[in-house]
Amino acid sequence: MTDRIVKFGLKVDKVLADFIDNSALDGLQITSKEFWLGFSSLISELAPKNKNLLQKRDHLQSQIDTWHIEKKGTSLDIKDYESFLREIGYLVSEGTPFQITTENVDPEISKISGPQLVVPVMNARYALNAANARWGSLYNAYYGTDAVGDLPKGETFDQERGARVIEAAKSHLDSCFPIKGANWSEISLIQIIEGQLVLQKNGELKELEHAKQFKGYIEDEDKILSEVVFEKNQLHIRVIIDPSHRIGKIDPAHISDILLESAISTIMDCEDSVAAVDGEDKVLAYKNWLGLMKGDLTEDLVKSGKSITRSLNPDLEITSPAGTNVLLKGRSLMLNRNVGHLMSTPAVLDSEGSEIPEGLLDAMCTILIAMHDLKKTSGIRNSIEGSIYIVKPKLHGPEEVLFTDEIFAKIEETLRLPVNTVKIGIMDEERRTSVNLMECIRAAKARVAFINTGFLDRTGDEIHTSMEAGPFLRKGDMKDTPWIHSYENRNVNIGLSCGLKGRAQIGKGMWAMPDLMKDMLEQKINHPLAGANCAWVPSPTAATLHSMHYHLINVVEVQENLLKTPKAGSLSDLLTIPTNRGENWSPDQINEEVENNCQGILGYVVRWVDQGIGCSKVPNVHDVGLMEDRATCRISAQALANWIHHGIVSKDTVLQAMEKMAKVVDRQNAADSAYSAMSEDYNGSAFKAACDLVILGKEQPSGYTEPVLHIRRQELKLSLHA
Repeated sequence: MTDRIVKFGLKVDKVLADFIDNSALDGLQITSKEFWLGFSSLISELAPKNKNLLQKRDHLQSQIDTWHIEKKGTSLDIKDYESFLREIGYLVSEGTPFQITTENVDPEISKISGPQLVVPVMNARYALNAANARWGSLYNAYYGTDAVGDLPKGETFDQERGARVIEAAKSHLDSCFPIKGANWSEISLIQIIEGQLVLQKNGELKELEHAKQFKGYIEDEDKILSEVVFEKNQLHIRVIIDPSHRIGKIDPAHISDILLESAISTIMDCEDSVAAVDGEDKVLAYKNWLGLMKGDLTEDLVKSGKSITRSLNPDLEITSPAGTNVLLKGRSLMLNRNVGHLMSTPAVLDSEGSEIPEGLLDAMCTILIAMHDLKKTSGIRNSIEGSIYIVKPKLHGPEEVLFTDEIFAKIEETLRLPVNTVKIGIMDEERRTSVNLMECIRAAKARVAFINTGFLDRTGDEIHTSMEAGPFLRKGDMKDTPWIHSYENRNVNIGLSCGLKGRAQIGKGMWAMPDLMKDMLEQKINHPLAGANCAWVPSPTAATLHSMHYHLINVVEVQENLLKTPKAGSLSDLLTIPTNRGENWSPDQINEEVENNCQGILGYVVRWVDQGIGCSKVPNVHDVGLMEDRATCRISAQALANWIHHGIVSKDTVLQAMEKMAKVVDRQNAADSAYSAMSEDYNGSAFKAACDLVILGKEQPSGYTEPVLHIRRQELKLSLHA
């Protein structure tokens, strides 16, 4: 039984109540009474609205299912389909053109284009690593990955590989900061004379082609130069000079490293990348968020045989060419991703003993905690502009965005925050939001600081919404269909037309293969080319490598061109459902797709349910590591549920594939001492959860994985405490 404390009619998990009263509120001008009374009022007023919005989702889905069933056997008439969606209120009419009015936006959102990390906030080590990934070593990123064409061999330093790394890194400097009459590899001396950069090649003075790119330097008290700083497309690059370093001592100019401004922003995630199913879990997430906002989060760990304490990096002070001191931010700008509107939480029960909406708890607590950052005027600060950034996922249409705006306004009133302090990130990952994106942005036009696209969740919702339309294409084939291209292009076009340029981020989705950095360097440049001023990467190292794309592409110029000539993206294409239009799949193709999906689901779910790991690198059937979270699980589960529903495969065939793939996943995790094998009896909570996600997938609300995963994780936690 959970110990609970009554707070103005709410029955609160004692662990959560103690955290709020004794930690989160400490140092703020908000009393415990004010907080809990305000929260109780929030629940009374908004929980019924939350419930009504979820009921509308179900009602719309029922109408869409019926329409497709009645049209079965006929080809889809897009005009007829669009008319039907407008008739039932799924599609809403677009209003007159407008521009968002979001104010007090930090430069990481409004001005700087670059990589964005998403990290489970429940893991303090990962959270600190991500926050500190504002700066990353290009030498390390090249050396430790396949970005230079191959992976390092052995543990000792490979000088030949090191030479290739230095060559590649200096070649990038040449492309960003060209020198008149020389390459960076030819520079033999770097000096600062009277605040100005002096470069020499064999005793000859050389100049940058663009002198204003030089932004400053660092010298010690003896005037010994340790680094020079440059800027390209609002991003800083630090050239480190250290003749005592093993690299610096053999480099002609004593360059020991090149540090790139990498992860410009980081989403500290309370949603898809965590496994939080009760008050204990929620407090762990909130506790780490509190440490990040106060600036005092630390984590003890052992690295290379040494015990170290990790903490947030301070800002960096450099001297400008004019002789003034300039601070460079030492950390990513941190946003918090709350959960969506769907799930309830046992962390707090209402006056009738029912679980409250988890999204309301997240909003109240994460906004309260972020107030610790707002009260600071120096030191480790997050928002210099006095804003709180909350990313809100899985919103279905303008009504749900407007409801989120109402939540934030109510919390601002309760916590005595200025109106519109809280900014919203609208994740364009549900179909009803995509088709109504302009009106979704309008619904929170004074708060919008972020929109993005996410292929995985968006595809999962595409499958579930159109479950009755027919069997869907294989996952890989869906990436090259009219609707996905329209989805990606419309997101940027609509965002720009609504005035997001210079005020908000337009983001693109995750590179899901953290070990394939060479491929990422070749392909992910398409995101800034598409007009996105941020895109998700799976690691700090990937952020460093991806940041080079933003040196090469001026996103501001791309966006200006797109405002004049938007990329093609019609509503008709967006509504074109990617079902199989006559392709005959062979038994081998069907079997491969089924086994790939089963293996991915099992590999993710077993860690989620058994170990409470919400995001991890999961080997696929070919042992290639893929970043998996609930979004990847959702699309795989919905794809299989759709094929079962339309008779492409039988339920028994899928269950047999689950058992076969459970053995594969067990083998892949054999070295994990905390791992419990699924194939011993196929009766554990994790294996059951994986099967439930598929077999019961058609009945899951919007095809989400959370209800099944939460039940099975809670079941396992109860058994451990029994």
